[in-house]
Amino acid sequence: QVHVVESGGGLVQAGGSLRLSCAASGRTFSSYGMGWFRQAPGKEREFVASISWSGTYTYYTDSVKGRFTISRDNAKNTVYLQMNSLKPEDTAVYYCKAETPSTVVGGPPIVYWGQGTQVTVSS
Repeated sequence: QVHVVESGGGLVQAGGSLRLSCAASGRTFSSYGMGWFRQAPGKEREFVASISWSGTYTYYTDSVKGRFTISRDNAKNTVYLQMNSLKPEDTAVYYCKAETPSTVVGGPPIVYWGQGTQVTVSS
């Protein structure tokens, strides 16, 4: 079992910055791919960024490329999302996701979600 907890959300003006943190319990954190998703009011949850277990590979949705940076510190069991040049359309609840392949051949990946942290960007 992995417990995932996000922090670092808040209210910021457009153009400002925030850094989200996601702390995950468990000795196997370094084997998990980690990702950030967000959900704005009235919209579906959407992918924001992800990072491989080693930190070698990162992926971003187009709307945040060049503004957001995902990183991880496996020694601290933490993944970060540095968000710069924030826009009002970035306002959402941000969720952290931990994922690892199933222990069963052909089975679905094992996924854990945090409770989310609110990010509000004022214009």
